[in-house]
Amino acid sequence: MQIISEIPFEFDEPALMARARIEPDSDDATLFRQLLEMARSAGRPKAMFAEMFVDERRGDDVMISGVRFTSRMLRANLDKVERVFPYVATCGHEMDDVQLPPGEFLAEFWWDIIKASMLGSANEFLSRELERRYLLGKTSSMNPGAGDADVWPIEQQRELFALLGGVTDGIGVRLTDSFLMMPNKSVSGIRFPAEKDFRACQVCRREKCEGRSAPFDEDMWKSIHGT
Repeated sequence: MQIISEIPFEFDEPALMARARIEPDSDDATLFRQLLEMARSAGRPKAMFAEMFVDERRGDDVMISGVRFTSRMLRANLDKVERVFPYVATCGHEMDDVQLPPGEFLAEFWWDIIKASMLGSANEFLSRELERRYLLGKTSSMNPGAGDADVWPIEQQRELFALLGGVTDGIGVRLTDSFLMMPNKSVSGIRFPAEKDFRACQVCRREKCEGRSAPFDEDMWKSIHGT
């Protein structure tokens, strides 16, 4: 298990303001810049990963370092893969300890946008670090709960956290009873070498999704549902 606790980050202020729909010369912009300064002071994005190997493939199951996962799509993606990299990346639990300005009802919403930017920095840094250390070349990633519910059930966050071990002690990310992660701007998954890019959006039927990064692929969806 490897922990990355020193991850640099910068904010693209105009892009974040545009996402928050804030006019640069408005009173809201003044408050938003205050939040950015608070985040620069408090923010500690982090990541954890490990190099592991596939032990067994059987039916829709994949065994990785003694932990069993059940997902037809994961099984298909790892069909010819031996080495994988389970990971968790986060904006940092320190962001949840910050006291936001009282009486500003939009501050919490804007704070989430800032946290998402920090998570993006952590995820990108982790990808570069894996490439630097292991010379991976082209990779893809799968995340429990991403895409349609049965692609890789979110309940298997439990197995993924068990596979890594010590996630809460290591980087401060914990699972809720419903298998969501806290801080909320955290991501977990398994990265693996891949000839073709895979994104959970390809097997997600939600038509209106702000975070969609790839179009729905009906043939791929049918392949994992046996239709």
